[in-house]
Amino acid sequence: MPPRDTRRGLIDKDGISSMQLSRRTGVIGVAIVVGLLLAAPHLRDYVILHIAGWRAPHVAEPRAVTWQTAQAPPTAAAGARPNIVVILADDLGFNDLSFGGGGVAGGAVPSPNIDSIAQSGVTLTQGYAGDATCAPSRAAIMTGRYATRFGFEFTPAPLEFAKVIARFARSDKGPQVIYNADREDDAIPLDDMGIPSSEITIASLLKQQGYHTIHLGKWHLGAAPRFRPLSVGFDESLGFYPGASMYLPEDSPDVVNSKQAFDPIDQFLWANLPFAVNLNNEAYFRPDEYMTDYLGDQAVAAIKANAQRPFFMYLAFNAPHTPLQALKADYDALPQIKDHRLRVYAAMIRALDRDVGKVLDTLKAQGLEKNTLVIFTSDNGGANYIGLRDINKPYRGWKATFFEGGIHVPFFMKWPDQLPSGARYASPVAHVDIFATAAAVSGAAMPKDRTMDGVDLMPFLLGTDRARPHQTLYWRSGGYSTVLDGDWKLQTDEQPKKDWLFNLQSDPTEINNLAASNPEKVAQLKAIIASKDKEMAKPLWPAFLEAPIPIDRPLGVEGKPGEDYIYWWN
Repeated sequence: MPPRDTRRGLIDKDGISSMQLSRRTGVIGVAIVVGLLLAAPHLRDYVILHIAGWRAPHVAEPRAVTWQTAQAPPTAAAGARPNIVVILADDLGFNDLSFGGGGVAGGAVPSPNIDSIAQSGVTLTQGYAGDATCAPSRAAIMTGRYATRFGFEFTPAPLEFAKVIARFARSDKGPQVIYNADREDDAIPLDDMGIPSSEITIASLLKQQGYHTIHLGKWHLGAAPRFRPLSVGFDESLGFYPGASMYLPEDSPDVVNSKQAFDPIDQFLWANLPFAVNLNNEAYFRPDEYMTDYLGDQAVAAIKANAQRPFFMYLAFNAPHTPLQALKADYDALPQIKDHRLRVYAAMIRALDRDVGKVLDTLKAQGLEKNTLVIFTSDNGGANYIGLRDINKPYRGWKATFFEGGIHVPFFMKWPDQLPSGARYASPVAHVDIFATAAAVSGAAMPKDRTMDGVDLMPFLLGTDRARPHQTLYWRSGGYSTVLDGDWKLQTDEQPKKDWLFNLQSDPTEINNLAASNPEKVAQLKAIIASKDKEMAKPLWPAFLEAPIPIDRPLGVEGKPGEDYIYWWN
């Protein structure tokens, strides 16, 4: 969001001013809107929700992107180091891939390219996200640490957004959204919600090792200059800072849209998101194709430009995060799916798989496949607010819960020169391990001046270390905490006041809550949580919303009395 200039309104080199806005809409029209806002609070929220796009940045026409190229062939030592490509999907459900017999719409949409990473590499069958929502999970990937260690506990969102969602999410039934107005004094600007500069990112670590570092796609880790990719270790960046983006203009002849009227977040996104990317902190411009294809094609170009030197690529697709927008050609290819929303979603998965395939094919064509470590995962589980039931099957829960559906994610690693093909690794691992594994294969030393939560997975995947990488994994969002210790998993929530205890060895889908019958284990795991809590930092910004998330149904489906739910802080 551009900064505010009190003399001219909202403006910067990429934005539009209130004066320009008046010229566009007419003084009379603005006066009418102001009068309506003052007269009717509910209408004021409606207008904020639906015409806030007025404040979107100016977006220029499409432009060519030229990626930096190596000036000389790599030395023998540099050439021996693997390239590292981290491909991150956004809100991908555990059941969205055809690998292992799953797939969207009962397997109607195969994902052969993503599946191939597992088939020619290692499937981390108990792979866990850094968090159950986008930004804290990405912060954990970037730093190799629980994001709560440095205060990045809650997903960045503007105060105005929280107020609107709280008002529109009210219902006559069930638990209600809680808005914490008493925390408003601790609010900070949205752009300042980022990873502290004291943290060491995976990009800065690898850059020091001589890697060329590239960011593509979604960032969501702070938009102020000091938080942007180029300021935290990336040599090049092409993408967008907010937590979501349009895939094409809403009225494009090449797009098919699905809007969820039951979801206020969806309405907010349609009203506010531009279709735009930013290259190396320059002005925003419009991509010349569907966003997923654009990011895939630019990744191909960047790989070709860097084929002669070791590189680290962080390719953060925004698919299949809302807004649900499919390329018409992909939608038309799936006539067997009759439900419109499911068909749009399935078409988005089809595009995601196609573009992962472009990356893999380019690595092979450039002779880089064997010595490139490719990691594929999702930032968290599939979201309940798209209204689709089976995206996290067989697991319960959704994004914004610590049930397995929220944090147990697809997680594959492929490195033909080193890792076995078609292997499966069953012990729990997590996003924080990506940092440590990348450090080890690049020859970098891990930071010694702070607690690092990730471990190098290579010895475990190669079978040289038979221990578990982690005895304990931990997650927290405000009053909702979870610990996985061995096979035992405890979730505890202040609102509702409830504990859920499961043994994942015997009950991996979290059906039988053993909390009442095993109070000793509950007490033991709560002690671990309390100990971990003491190590964590105070949140850098408050959570204004506490929202109830039903565990066993998506949004848009009527609830049942006595159903399980948690309260997510954000």
